[in-house]
Amino acid sequence: MQRPAHRPIQAAVIGDANPPLAIVKLAEQVGRLLTRRGITVVSGGLGGVMEGVSRGAREAGGCVVGIVPSNRLEEANPWCNVVVPTGMGHARNVLTALAGDFVIAIGGGAGTLSEICLAWIHGRPILTLQGTGGWADRLGATPLDQRGSSRIIPCASLAELERAIDELFGD
Repeated sequence: MQRPAHRPIQAAVIGDANPPLAIVKLAEQVGRLLTRRGITVVSGGLGGVMEGVSRGAREAGGCVVGIVPSNRLEEANPWCNVVVPTGMGHARNVLTALAGDFVIAIGGGAGTLSEICLAWIHGRPILTLQGTGGWADRLGATPLDQRGSSRIIPCASLAELERAIDELFGD
């Protein structure tokens, strides 16, 4: 995959809205890691993993885009510096999944699964952070179907996540 020449790389970070605190703290570390690499963070803009990754990225000086399900700007977590109010409910998952050059899944339930499926269909690489529960753990590297236009890359640590990003963008 090539690094975009005209804009920063964008990572769609998806996951649980109500995870344990340890997972939120891990998401903060992911946000900091992405910002250090100059990557813009995109998420569903609400709580849990979304707020954790947003906080980590913003505290590190990064750009955070929150794509929220309602039509209210104030619905976003306080760490988003760009808010896209969609008024689309769960249908906003399409926008979230497609707004990233790649997707990082941290845990996740049905909403996360829908975003993973959309990313797969549209050829976005999907990095799953193992040990976070939910669909990130269940999928492993399992292809979703025969399309083969995308891939799922399980990462057992932040170091593996960083290496996978390097491999995707040739750093």
